[in-house]
Amino acid sequence: MFPALEESDPDIAGMLIREDQRQAESLFLIPSENYCSSAVLEANGTVLVNKYCEGYPGKRYYEGNEIIDEVELIAQARARELFGVEHANVQPYSGSPANLAIYLAFLKPGDTVMGLSLPAGGHLTHGWPVSATGIWFNAVHYNVNAETGCVDMDEVRQLALEHRPKLLFCGGTAVPRIIDFEPFAAIAQEIDALMVADISHPAGLIAGGAHPSPVPHADIIMTTTHKTLRGPRGAILMCREQYAKALDRAVFPGLQGGPHQHQTAAIAVTLGEALTPAFSEYAHQVVANAKVLADALLQRGFTLVSGGTDNHLILLDMTSKGLSGKQASTALIQAGIVTNANAIPFDPRKPFDPSGVRIGTPAATSRGLQPEHMEEIARWLDDVVDAVHRDDSGVYARVKSEVHDLMAQYPAPGCKSTAAALPS
Repeated sequence: MFPALEESDPDIAGMLIREDQRQAESLFLIPSENYCSSAVLEANGTVLVNKYCEGYPGKRYYEGNEIIDEVELIAQARARELFGVEHANVQPYSGSPANLAIYLAFLKPGDTVMGLSLPAGGHLTHGWPVSATGIWFNAVHYNVNAETGCVDMDEVRQLALEHRPKLLFCGGTAVPRIIDFEPFAAIAQEIDALMVADISHPAGLIAGGAHPSPVPHADIIMTTTHKTLRGPRGAILMCREQYAKALDRAVFPGLQGGPHQHQTAAIAVTLGEALTPAFSEYAHQVVANAKVLADALLQRGFTLVSGGTDNHLILLDMTSKGLSGKQASTALIQAGIVTNANAIPFDPRKPFDPSGVRIGTPAATSRGLQPEHMEEIARWLDDVVDAVHRDDSGVYARVKSEVHDLMAQYPAPGCKSTAAALPS
């Protein structure tokens, strides 16, 4: 599987083989996880890891970057074309550093920022107190409506007028509904703030036309390049041309040294794939699958935050099932189903043992699963959750066998292993 590595470092090779098998055999339902194509994986593991290239195309601090420049320029061009933006920076190492670059470009320590609270589905880097963004800046957070589970734009406007933030974030990590960018932009304009759209989760849906775009509403757009976009770990910052210089200088030399150009090459391949009609079909299928899965779970008595989903993500409140999120996710992993425990809005439980479980359909859809399979997944989730109360390991084993049987029929993109069906 990894011939050179198996010879030079069999310990690490063995770990990679086991992880490849795990990914091939498991049902991935974490909405932030996906499968890269073999082409993306190949681009990510090339001789580009050998090269230093501080600076930007045509303005490097090292010689020998002629081909590197071509790689970065095509990644930039594809990002501009895919999202319809004026400027794109493909150098950020990941989403959190990309968001930090926005702060560095436009704020000073102590300035006020505003974003969705973490328990309501926001991100740490939107000013949460344990993050540098909440320590170095004055952070104000809006919430969701306790009854609807959706953002109350009247509250957002009221808080914005009261606190006058310089940056207004929209988007998050556990938002199961469409993000309406236009009213955020109107509020930002009213208070003379910059509106930042963090589209890390729905980026692939936006690229494929299955979710509204933040263009032309947002001043700044940040996205990671994995999740629904189905690429390597990385990030892209996009903006109107008037903000390009400040944003680029914040990335380099403000926060980073040399970019990881093997990652840039993989991002370029990812963006090329996302420009195809097949990717648009994939994005719409992700949403269709999620809606069917949500409806099937509701029919089985699960409580869903906001009552359902408009995108790729579903947030389950396990309280009605008599479990914590950690109890449910721990049982599901024993059945070959990968989820994550997650806080729900106004969660009374502690963050490491929250009330919710977060699931989604990007990875399952990448394997080719269709709406009819969502009904079966809902049954598996229900069976496992019910078995927790009886500590019935037999149910876990039976569901795991059924998961393996299905995964064997739908090979995981990029994985060298195939799922081996377990005995019933």
